[in-house]
Amino acid sequence: MEALMDFSGLAKTLGGRLLTGEGKQTNLGSGHDPDQFSSVSIDSREISPGGLFVALRGNSLDGHRYVHSAIEAGAYGAIVESKAMENTSMDLASLCRNKNIFLIIVEDSLKALQKAAAIYLERFPDLVKIGITGSSGKTSTKEIAAAIIGREKSVIMSKGNYNSETGLPLSVFQVRAHHEVGIFEAAMNQRGEMRALAEILTPHLALITNIGTAHIGNLGTTDAIAAEKKEIFAFFNNNNTAFIPDEDNYRDFLAEGVRGNIIFFGMNTFKEKESIKEMGLSGTNFILDGKNCSFKLPGKYNFANAIAAISLAKELSVSSESIIKGLESVKPLFGRGEIIKGKRTLIRDCYNSNPESANAALDFCDSLSWPGRKLYVLGSMLELGEKSETAHADLGSRLASSSADMIFLYGEEMKAALKRINENQNEINRVCHTTEKDELSESINKNIKDDDLVLLKGSRGCALESLTDMILGEAYVL
Repeated sequence: MEALMDFSGLAKTLGGRLLTGEGKQTNLGSGHDPDQFSSVSIDSREISPGGLFVALRGNSLDGHRYVHSAIEAGAYGAIVESKAMENTSMDLASLCRNKNIFLIIVEDSLKALQKAAAIYLERFPDLVKIGITGSSGKTSTKEIAAAIIGREKSVIMSKGNYNSETGLPLSVFQVRAHHEVGIFEAAMNQRGEMRALAEILTPHLALITNIGTAHIGNLGTTDAIAAEKKEIFAFFNNNNTAFIPDEDNYRDFLAEGVRGNIIFFGMNTFKEKESIKEMGLSGTNFILDGKNCSFKLPGKYNFANAIAAISLAKELSVSSESIIKGLESVKPLFGRGEIIKGKRTLIRDCYNSNPESANAALDFCDSLSWPGRKLYVLGSMLELGEKSETAHADLGSRLASSSADMIFLYGEEMKAALKRINENQNEINRVCHTTEKDELSESINKNIKDDDLVLLKGSRGCALESLTDMILGEAYVL
C-alpha cells in the first residue's frame, strides 16, 4: 500500500518522543529513517497491515488498552500518551521492544491525530478543500455535491458521517495525489470543536446549510450554535469563499466579518425558482440553465440541499450538463428520506431528528395527496437539554394539527408531545405512546393496514429503522 508518512518525521513535527523497536528514544537529528505507515485508525479492529494506531482516551474506553491488539493485527506503530507509558500493567515499552514497532509519545493523542491530519493535508496544495457544516442536511449536501462535482473532477469526500473531531482527521488521510477536490463534512456538539476542525481543513470553500437547534442541549442557545458553526470560516483569507443560506435567520450574523467572498444560496436567489415543481414522493422537477432536471430526493428540505450543492458546483465551473446528470443520479442515504415500498409505503427518515427536521418531515407528509391512511411514528429528539420538554410539546402542537390518521410516539421525552396533543385535539384514540420498542412494534402492527403511508422520524438513539420489516409486511424494494 502507498505510504502516507514516516514515523520519525511525524514525531518530530508533533513534538513527541519516538520510541523504536530497540527500546530507546531515537535521536531524530541522526538521519534515522524509520518505516512508514500506510493508513491511520483509532479502532484496533480496523487496522490494516502497515497502519498507524492512534490510542484515544474516551469517557468509557481507553484506546491504550488496545495497542497490543492493534500491533497483533499488523500495525507498525502507535501514537500513545505519556501517561500510558507510566502504566505498568500496559507495559507499552516492552511491547515496543519485543515487537519491533514504533511508539510516538505525546501529551494528548487526540490533538496529535488532528495535527497529523493537518500536516498530511499540507502535502496537497492543489487540492480544493470544501467544508460543509450546519444543523441539518450537511451529509446529504456533501453527497449531492460529490455526485455533481465528481462528474468532471476527481473527488474525495468524507465517508458516511465521519465528521467529528476524530472522524474528519481520519477522512483526511484518504486524500491521494490524484484528487482534485476534497469535500468534507464538519460537525460539532461542544464549544471549540468547529474551530479545531477548521484548523485541520483550512477550507477554500465553506458552506453552512442552516442554523437550528441540534445539540442545543450542549451549547445552550441557537445564538451559541450559530457562533460555533461560523467558526468554519475562522481560517479564511481574502481568497476564500463562504456559502451562506439566504433565508436563514442568522444570515447576516454568519456573513458579518467573513474574510473572503460571500455567496448567498437558497430559494430566494435560485434564478429559476419559478420552474420548480414538487412531485411528491418522486422528488422535484425544475429547469437549470434551460434544461430539464429530475431530482429524485423528495421534500423541500432535500431540494434545499440540492441548491446548496449546485452553488458549490457552479463556483468550481462545473457545467450545467454535469450538474443535471449528477443530481439525477443521487439516491437517498440510509435513514435520510428513503422511500421504501412494500404492502405499505414507508418514508424512513430516522437517522436523526431535531425540531426543524421533524417539522420539515411533517410538512412534507402533510402535503402529500395519499389515497390511503397516513401513520406518523415519531421517536424522541435527543440532545436538546433543558429545551427538550418545550421542543417536544411544540412538536405535539404540530402533530395535533397534522393530517395523520394515527400517531405513534416513542420515548420518555415524547410524553410532553402526548400531553400537548391531548390538549389540542379530541381524537385521543388516534395517538399511542410508549417507551418500550416491543410495545411500539406491537401497537403499529395491530393498527397498520395495506396501502398505508408510514413516516418513521426520530433521533439515531431511537433506532426506529428496526421497525422496517414489520411495517412493510413483505418483500419490498428501495
